[in-house]
Parts: sequence; C-alpha cells; structure tokens
Amino acid sequence: MSNQTPLHGLHLELDGRMVDFAGWDLPIQYEGVIAEHTWCRSSASLFDVSHMGLIELHGDNPAAALERVNPAGLTTLKPGAIRYGFLLNDDGGVIDDLMVTNSGTHLSAVINASRRDVDVAYLRERLADIDVVERTDVAILAVQGPKAVDAIDRIAPGAADLFFLQSNTLTMAGVEVVVSRSGYTGEDGYELLVPTDAADAVARLILDQPEVNPAGLGARDTLRLEAGLCLYGNDLDETISPIEADLRWAIPKRRREAADFPGAGRILDEFENGPSRVRVGLAADGKRPVREHSVLSLDGEAVGEVTSGGFGPTVDRPVAMGFVRPDLAEVGTNLVADVRGKEVPITVAPLPFAPHRYLRAPKPTSTTN
Repeated sequence: MSNQTPLHGLHLELDGRMVDFAGWDLPIQYEGVIAEHTWCRSSASLFDVSHMGLIELHGDNPAAALERVNPAGLTTLKPGAIRYGFLLNDDGGVIDDLMVTNSGTHLSAVINASRRDVDVAYLRERLADIDVVERTDVAILAVQGPKAVDAIDRIAPGAADLFFLQSNTLTMAGVEVVVSRSGYTGEDGYELLVPTDAADAVARLILDQPEVNPAGLGARDTLRLEAGLCLYGNDLDETISPIEADLRWAIPKRRREAADFPGAGRILDEFENGPSRVRVGLAADGKRPVREHSVLSLDGEAVGEVTSGGFGPTVDRPVAMGFVRPDLAEVGTNLVADVRGKEVPITVAPLPFAPHRYLRAPKPTSTTN
C-alpha cells in the first residue's frame, strides 16, 4: 500500500487523479496537466511535495561534516541561506541532489523521495560524528508562480522580504512555518515546511487565495523540464557526475582546490579535460514528444540518449534533455532520436527552454574612495 501525505484527503476532495510515485499516493493532475502548467506560469499553483524527505544534521559543525560528502560550499552558508548540492559516491557519481539550509543550530536538507532510505543510511555511515535526524512530522508544500508572492505574503507577512534561496520562520494559519523562497519550476515561489497536524489548514488557506489553484505531479514535471532542471533517476544517477550533468557551477573553487570530497579525482579530471558525455537541451520537430531512453544517433551511429522528455506547454513544442558526446553538444547540432522505431529529427537546444524568474538579491555595489 502506498504512503499517504497529510493532504491525501484534500487531494481526494479536489478530485485529484491519484497515482503511485516513489511509494506515495499522489495526484498526477486535477483539472489537467496543460491547464495546471499554464496557470503556474501565469499565476500561482500549490503542489504537495510532502513525499520528499527532510533530514537534519546536528552536532559539532555539521556544515564541515557535510562537506566531506558534498562538494558544495556549506561552511560559508549564512543562517537562513539555502544552497544546492549533491551526495557523491567514491566514483564521483551522484547519490542524490539536495537543497541544504543553514537553520542556525543545525543544517536541514530536502532530499528526493526515492532516495530517502539510501541517503539516510549513507549519511549515518559516512558522518558517524553527526546526528542525522529524519523528520517525519513535517509536510512540504510548494507555491510556485509569478503571483505566489502576493498570495503567500498576504497570509504570512514577511514572505515578500525574502529573496531566492533565503528562508525564515513566519506565522501562517496560526502556526510557525519555515518559508523558503525556492522551488523547482523555474518560477518565483516558495517552499513551506509545515507541521503535519496543520498542513491541511495551511493548504486550504493557500487555496482560498484567488491567485492559487492546485497542481499535480504532471505539471510539476513539465515545468521543471522547461526550466532545464534535473530529475533524479532520469538526468542524475550514481553513474553520472555533476560535470557530466552540467552542474559544475555548484562546486566552488575552494572545494575544487581542497579536493576533499568523494570522487574528487574523476570530477577534477572532468573539470580540466572535459567529461565523456554532457547533458544538453533537445528540441524535436513536430508535436510528438521524445521520451526518456530514446537513443540519439548521427549518421546511423548511437551518440547519446534522451533522459527526460515531454511536451512543453509554454513553448508549445516537444522539449527534452539528454546526454551526448561533448563534440556534439553545440547548440544547433542536428541529431536523430529513435521514437518507437521511428526516426525523429532533433536538435541540440539551449537550456532553459522557459526563462527562470527567480527573485535574486541585488548584488552589492562597490564604491571607491
């Protein structure tokens, strides 16, 4: 039997079409994927992402401890700030990608649903000096879209003061909620950590706002694909390095120079000499989506594989991501995808397909005396 989130009853009440996802009973859609996708791009949508895992790291300098298995810069993370990173195996492959927050007295990390057990076991083995706590008393809600700030700041004053990858504890529906300006759609918006016993009340309050409609996993996937964001299990796995996945930006110079994380030899070699494959955007001709596992070829020779694919409602055409040889990664390169035995022309395209609209903090201006 699938696990249920604290909003399961609300999903049924709203006529959500439920499916099993990573062992959880979740809505794939309500009104329809395209309608929900379009509403998120123009207004604001509420997603239940409570299937995602939430872990806390407690102890003496948990940021330094987590840097032993994560190549992101975490010891420089200020209280309330959030940073993207990954857990690595000894070959430099990605065990999971995660968002890490400096919660003041400890670190918090949101991890992928399918990797919860793997991540917790890995961290407890590798960071034996740190207390790894898996939180099961918190629901995770995401409110995404250009009008999310209007809806959330109305019911949680202070939310509008946050910039992208900043968080704060605010009051919503009479309870304390950790509000982070973040998300995985490419849009401005928030992710909320809500006590499970208050999740239904908070979700209903959010849905009472005129800007907000519910959205399911289907729209969340098409939104993140248009935004060029990786999905673990498709665009990331334990054989794929951050450099191959075009995520080198997440590994700062200080960490590369220290080379003190798992798989550093491979990753630094790929930094210097390039990887054997690289993640790219792909645009197909016509209206037929090119799905994951479709083989990419050039002149009859297999040269790569599609890892994520579907129809992009915002751009009104099929969009995909996949891995190709580096010499074929230039935008405009023409390839062929095998879609159920039919050859479909496909072209390497720039990412993202739809522009990111995060509200970033202004860069400090320098002055000269």
